[in-house]
Amino acid sequence: MNKKLAAALSGGAVLVLALSGCSSDDTNDQLNSWAKEVCDSVQPQIRKIAAANASIQKETSDDSAPADVQKADSQGFQDISDAYKAMAAAIQKAGAPDVEDGATKQKNAVTELNQLSAAYAELKKKSDALNTKDQAKFADGLEGVATELEKLSQTGSDALKELEKGEVGQAMAEQQSCKSATASGTASAPASATKS
Repeated sequence: MNKKLAAALSGGAVLVLALSGCSSDDTNDQLNSWAKEVCDSVQPQIRKIAAANASIQKETSDDSAPADVQKADSQGFQDISDAYKAMAAAIQKAGAPDVEDGATKQKNAVTELNQLSAAYAELKKKSDALNTKDQAKFADGLEGVATELEKLSQTGSDALKELEKGEVGQAMAEQQSCKSATASGTASAPASATKS
């Protein structure tokens, strides 16, 4: 049951990786400036999400006491929710990138990030409501949280991917803060974290 939660968490890290550029090319100064602002603002949030995922995974894979698992989940989900909200605010503040349909892409990405923030806030509520006094009930409840987390991690980040296509992705790839966000290992759980 705890392995299922850990596996679902590793899927959530995929969303974060959408915010790191991959190719490089010459782009305009305005777009580079936009990319730098977004990357600089987003990088600390990516690290926050990675740290929260790691903390939750550690508690869920160590056969910790229910109260400890609940505490780690609660804090982790809150941190992830806050981080997605901060990313949405950063992209909102940066304005639309100087590309075709930039305003639509920006708006969709902000909406998607805010929805992710709300979904993790909801997971926190569900986790906080679990009965830690009864091991069996807690396990059942945690299973439900893990299932929701799995669904959440599979919803993908289509609007973010759309925002980062073409010139925007190229401009972001040039930014040191986006490069270091990718290099710092925001991704996945160990392969051993398979579903139970």
